Amino acid sequence: MKKVAFIFPGQGSQSIGMGKDFFDSSDVAREMIGASSDRLGFDFKELLFEENDRLEQTMFTQPAILLVSAIAHKLFENEMEIKPVFALGHSLGEFSALCSVGALDSVDGVELVHQRGKLMQEACSGVDAGMMALIGLDDEKIEEITATARDEGKKVWAANYNSDGQVVIAGIKSDLSALESSFKDAGAKRAILLNMSVASHCPLLESAVLPLEKNLQKFIKDEFISPVISNVTASGYESKDVSISLLAKQLTQPVLYKQSITRFEDDIDLFIEFGGNVLKGLNRRSTKKPTHSIVDMKSLQEAFELMS
Repeated sequence: MKKVAFIFPGQGSQSIGMGKDFFDSSDVAREMIGASSDRLGFDFKELLFEENDRLEQTMFTQPAILLVSAIAHKLFENEMEIKPVFALGHSLGEFSALCSVGALDSVDGVELVHQRGKLMQEACSGVDAGMMALIGLDDEKIEEITATARDEGKKVWAANYNSDGQVVIAGIKSDLSALESSFKDAGAKRAILLNMSVASHCPLLESAVLPLEKNLQKFIKDEFISPVISNVTASGYESKDVSISLLAKQLTQPVLYKQSITRFEDDIDLFIEFGGNVLKGLNRRSTKKPTHSIVDMKSLQEAFELMS
């Protein structure tokens, strides 16, 4: 049996229609969508499958992505019980990873990240917050430019280390825009202001930390079948207390996704991504180990064949 890591996408992987094939084909998927709708008091079928503008709002984006990831994982787990070497998620995806190792019930997880999204939105209320993707620039140069900008009073920070040559920064939109020419002069191929109203993984979310800790205390269980790799430390953890501390810090600390992949790639044969294919694209730039993404029933069946 192959040694596998379970990986889970974060915000930016959402799209209208995601999970529809699971819903049409599986009683389990329909039950999970129904239970999540009952818990939160709105119809996930409408959110996921019908044209709407809520799917781009972080308080709805986060539970939608977690739910689809949890469905993909549950369908896989029901047919093939495999203990992963580790589980890893990108930002929001770390909560999906906790679901996959038994430390978080999936419906509880849907509620928890809905609350997380609201807290993040509230923290950025009244602040023109945003994020910018930088392509083709070294980490060190980005850190140097943002540190200099902070010394000058600007509010900008590195937020996501996605892969070599792809980093997302967060902060005040006007400060991000003001640095665009500096990044391009330093060699960036592209500097793209993202369509986001929150600034994730930076100090602008400090006010959300304590409220999130209280919610984590309520929902996280001290039951880990495998370690989860922290976005904050790029190291594994297997306890409720450590989980709560790190997930709270994750709000204001950068996501070390690239570092996590390269640190642990030698421990596994295959990455399996549940509910999206964004991480498969990132992994191509960071590791030679294959990634298989499960996004529908066909790719689910292909995953079973890969494991045999």
